[in-house]
Amino acid sequence: MTDASSPAARYAASRARQQASRTQLADFREILDFPLDPFQEQACQSLEEGRGVLVAAPTGAGKTVVGEFAVHLALAGGRKAFYTTPIKALSNQKYADLARRYGPDDVGLLTGDTTLNGDAPVVVMTTEVLRNMLYAGSPTLDGLAFVVMDEVHYLADRFRGPVWEEVIIHLPDDVQLVSLSATVSNAEEFGDWLEMVRGDTAVVVSERRPVPLWQHVLVASANPTANPAGPVHARGPHVGGADLLDLYAGHVDPTNPGVNPPINPDLLAAFRAAPRTGASGPGGRGGPGRGGDRGYRGRGGRRVHPDRLGARRTPARFAVVDSLDADALLPAIYFVFSRAGCEGAVAQCLTAGLRLTSPAEEAQIRSVVEERSAAIPPEDLDVLGYWTWAEALARGVAAHHAGMLPVFKETVEQLFSRGLVKVVFATETLALGINMPARSVVLEKLVKWDGTAHVDVTPGEYTQLTGRAGRRGIDVEGHAVVVDHAGLDPVHLAGLASKRLYPLRSSFRPTYNMAVNLVAQVGRDRAREVLETSFAQFQADRGVVGLAKQAQAHAEALEGYAQAMTCDRGDFTQYAGLRRRIAAREKDLSRAASRTRRAEVVAAFERLRPGDVVEVPSGRRAGYVVVLERGEGAGFDGPRPTVLTQDRQVKKLTVADAPGGIRTVATVRIPKTFNPRVPAQRRDLASSLRNALGALDEPGQRPGKAPRARAAAADDAELSRLRAQLREHPCHGCPDREDHARWAERWEKLKKEHDQIVRRVQGRTGSIATLFDRTCDVLRTLGYLRDGSPAEGGTVGELVDAETGEGAAAAAAAGNRLTVTSDGQWLRRLYAENDLLVAECLRRGVWDELDAPALAAAVSTCVYSARRDDGAEPYVPGGPDGRLARALDETVRVWSQVDDLERDHGLDATGELDLGLVAAVHRWAAGRSLDAVLRGSEIAAGDFVRWCKQVIDVLDQLAGAAPTPALRRTAIQAIDKVRRGVVAYSSV
Repeated sequence: MTDASSPAARYAASRARQQASRTQLADFREILDFPLDPFQEQACQSLEEGRGVLVAAPTGAGKTVVGEFAVHLALAGGRKAFYTTPIKALSNQKYADLARRYGPDDVGLLTGDTTLNGDAPVVVMTTEVLRNMLYAGSPTLDGLAFVVMDEVHYLADRFRGPVWEEVIIHLPDDVQLVSLSATVSNAEEFGDWLEMVRGDTAVVVSERRPVPLWQHVLVASANPTANPAGPVHARGPHVGGADLLDLYAGHVDPTNPGVNPPINPDLLAAFRAAPRTGASGPGGRGGPGRGGDRGYRGRGGRRVHPDRLGARRTPARFAVVDSLDADALLPAIYFVFSRAGCEGAVAQCLTAGLRLTSPAEEAQIRSVVEERSAAIPPEDLDVLGYWTWAEALARGVAAHHAGMLPVFKETVEQLFSRGLVKVVFATETLALGINMPARSVVLEKLVKWDGTAHVDVTPGEYTQLTGRAGRRGIDVEGHAVVVDHAGLDPVHLAGLASKRLYPLRSSFRPTYNMAVNLVAQVGRDRAREVLETSFAQFQADRGVVGLAKQAQAHAEALEGYAQAMTCDRGDFTQYAGLRRRIAAREKDLSRAASRTRRAEVVAAFERLRPGDVVEVPSGRRAGYVVVLERGEGAGFDGPRPTVLTQDRQVKKLTVADAPGGIRTVATVRIPKTFNPRVPAQRRDLASSLRNALGALDEPGQRPGKAPRARAAAADDAELSRLRAQLREHPCHGCPDREDHARWAERWEKLKKEHDQIVRRVQGRTGSIATLFDRTCDVLRTLGYLRDGSPAEGGTVGELVDAETGEGAAAAAAAGNRLTVTSDGQWLRRLYAENDLLVAECLRRGVWDELDAPALAAAVSTCVYSARRDDGAEPYVPGGPDGRLARALDETVRVWSQVDDLERDHGLDATGELDLGLVAAVHRWAAGRSLDAVLRGSEIAAGDFVRWCKQVIDVLDQLAGAAPTPALRRTAIQAIDKVRRGVVAYSSV
């Protein structure tokens, strides 16, 4: 054994130091202003050795440094590096970071609708852009050495996740892959898959947070009048009547609490002593519409008063912020899980007079706000809520959610990053978004709405949300704060905070676009082999045991549910099926009736004449008005007559103002010289209106009330038949019927989940390739693929001589080969989620006769999905017989046929079309103002911009893929008409 102090050992150590000093990693260290952590060193060394790397580390740990080192290696070697991100906002941010370090000449940006220096050696892009490049064989890929996939855990995303796997599978073998992921519990499994498909891959996992995280609960103070100043971990009440208490007992290390850590006894005592109320919710006032707790609903849906449950009072949101400010725990991100809740929280802080900024900070904020908002047309400021937003920012308070205008969100992010905004009320989307670290993260509740039900926050989600607490290089420690609320269990919270369960699950599935591209590039057989290397198949092969156990548990639960819903009077499963059919029929009839009512109201508006005295029975304009002008051609929603109200105001009356319809009850004379701007003339006409109404009060003069229209359900034969069957069913008279019905609903829901699991188990082996085969069968049925090789060009039947049978062997071989047809060639350029539906509409000429606004509106049906279904029938500009309405009817018909075909082939059906954005997009593309577009709708400005961006994306694909020059020109015109105003100046 060589002595470490021997000359030989000293010489070897000296040589090692010399070699290390000549590495690219040593050069990279010199441009950093901080030392590398061990996990960063390990990952960078693996990269320089020529290996791929997977880095899984907590939020804020510095994973992106490894990606930046890959960029450094590419530039040092005269080759290219692509840095991919899941969302445009992250791409924009990373582009700015890299451009500052390496200069704008060496860095480019590609995000679909933004192209900057795309041929640069370093290009930042969204993952979809890289996927499209790979399928198109783009020359930009020449010389590519490194691809960084930031936030690679996005591959679990149901809708966009498959893109990550496509890129990983199809990248050339000589490209080194740098995968950056949040902490996941199965990083080794994911690394094993990367090793299989990409070759030598180093898996670097770091559980250590660079800034320790403390766990707290904020409870309503039992003595809210006290106001002592105290240190961060003070154990006393603060401003606003809220106490901040540690979650764990004092001897527990919060960075490593272990299993079942003991709870802070002071917290348990505070829970017992906390004031109790039935009126205060998160907003401080409680009650509907004030952001209050919705309350616990007991069995049967009956509301149980919180006092009877012993509910503790939840501190008001402004009191929570005040308490954090007193403990020096700002800036903070305050997760509310509701857009309305975020906006309500800001309003509550303003009402409470909360101000978190100094005069100097306020001046800086107002300067940034004015600069960032300079491009917004003045007429849009009111509809965007600009003034309230700007005032809140000046006080250091803001909201952040997907419904905000992108430029507003970006301004909030900029000001928060600069430390000027002190608290941001955010939805959970911020946890997956851009880099916005804070000193503290607050969770209002541990329950969220997932789109279908209220569900508990998982340990992985808790870790993701609280991961932003603690700014590296600024804070000594971060703080996760949960606000006390009804049902909060500190033991459950400790379990969430101490677990690191965030498994990565593949969402990969073959798409139609993927199928035609793979067949065109490598053929069907090779494509099947490629898809069998997906992470989805890798997990399916490993996970069948767990699936089988889950299916067994479901089967036992189903048996229990079936027993609970058993009725001694008859087959309750049959009875429950009747109830479901009745509910579906009633919903269909309700929508049809809504469409009919709207048409009747529009017709009534069209019959109005100047001088008509009109009764508006309900709505915002309820009362009597006199018509001044008919308002012909005023908009897509039918006439918008100008009217004079009883209180002498001149207004525009719209269909939305009169949901219950209108009635003409009298007529008054309007002088030819009448000028609505002259108060005296308005007063005289209002007097005539009152006189006319007074005359109607004489016996026999006032028209009788219009007969109420019979509900469509009352005359529907199918519904009557179903209801009769329901009443005649023996289970209908059972006294325990509703209890049985609740168990039947649970049985039905679980049965669907169970059937899905059983199908997954049955199709485990080669399941992805099987889905690919079914996808190809659909494409072959529709003519996008055909049997035979490119050289042969014919179908199988054409290859066989009818008389001699010669060629049968060749035909059999050709049957295993597929060729992309001419229609399939332009399907290759359609990357929309509903790619096949769009392709069929193009091929059948469904949209050929539409002008630019109508084409944009039609395309919106293929991308839009409402956040909630209000059951109302969407309005279609041009009326039910217009060109757009006919095109939409045909689009729905095409969707229905595609849907049937997919079901026949055992594929998940294409999502149902949503016409809810048609009117708004048509108005916008026709040049209407933002106020006119959004008035009367529930679409938020930020959502509208985001959907318009997606419409533009599909239109851009049409501009390159549509089979006719005319439609390509219309698509280009539509892009120009949609990309204006708030849509044009929003960067994401």
